[in-house]
Amino acid sequence: MTIRERITSIQNKLAAGDVSPDEASKMMNIIAALYGNINDEIRACDLAYAKILLNFLDTETKANRAKIKAECSKEFENKCVARNIKTLADEILRSLRYFLKTKEQEYRAGRYQ
Repeated sequence: MTIRERITSIQNKLAAGDVSPDEASKMMNIIAALYGNINDEIRACDLAYAKILLNFLDTETKANRAKIKAECSKEFENKCVARNIKTLADEILRSLRYFLKTKEQEYRAGRYQ
């Protein structure tokens, strides 16, 4: 299972709506554990894109044309996807933190069942 698939599966579980505080805590731990891998993927994608861009800069006479051609490459797409996964992971972590904070407040107020 890829990082993207794991993050997407957590997102789908959250969208379904019936997540217990224990499950939310486990999801946070999974995303936190994957965070280093996400950063590694971003670094690898950035490097691959930089190599493609450098290649196009060597073959093109104008830098803007080289950049446009490089942005049409699979490496650029992978770079964007990796950054989007990190953004999605950040947003899911924020949502889970808020969810757990709300459940804790409900528990303290005696409304949690």
